[in-house]
Amino acid sequence: MNNFPDIIPVFPLSNFIIFPKTTVPLNIFEPRYIEMINDSMKSDKYIGMIQPKTTKNNIQIPELYKIGCLGKITAFKETDDGRYVIELKGLIRFQIIQEIKSAKKYRECKIDTKNFLDDLGNKKENIKFSDLELIFKDLKTLFEKRGFVINWKALEKQSLDETINALAMASPFTLEEKQILLEAENLDIRKSKIAQILNTYTFDNYNNTTVQ
Repeated sequence: MNNFPDIIPVFPLSNFIIFPKTTVPLNIFEPRYIEMINDSMKSDKYIGMIQPKTTKNNIQIPELYKIGCLGKITAFKETDDGRYVIELKGLIRFQIIQEIKSAKKYRECKIDTKNFLDDLGNKKENIKFSDLELIFKDLKTLFEKRGFVINWKALEKQSLDETINALAMASPFTLEEKQILLEAENLDIRKSKIAQILNTYTFDNYNNTTVQ
């Protein structure tokens, strides 16, 4: 049985989402998040990645989405200028129950993971790699149009769930669209949501240039 903590530090980062069974590098430089990493490294190495509901920088404590992803620090390095470079592995989605008031500089939340236990297993999905061919084709066109570089061959060598989650995470969609993908009930629905979102775009007027 997986005993995840009920209270976790959260790292609100706009237009950035980590998905279960994916690993991402993070460059940490803000003092409050340096403190968060220090505390996490001393305990269970867990961090909750979550999106704020606004991208406005003038809001000191932005409202958070209710669903995020719990990650675990799997690599850590301190640079000469005091930054932390870490790798975070996505484990399981969580729902925020409430935010915890504390004297810490970073935010903490009470969470629940019971609705997302399928993230941990190898549940058989009714999809296969051939179902991703059209999505791959459209995403390649979109990425090339924007000048982005993705290692497609490496992506295709991953397991099906890793591939779908990596596509959802790397796709240059909006904050709201990435949140929809994160909250999708299962891989099949997430795959369908990616296709639906792609269909709403025309590559000539696509304006979002951020790829995580």
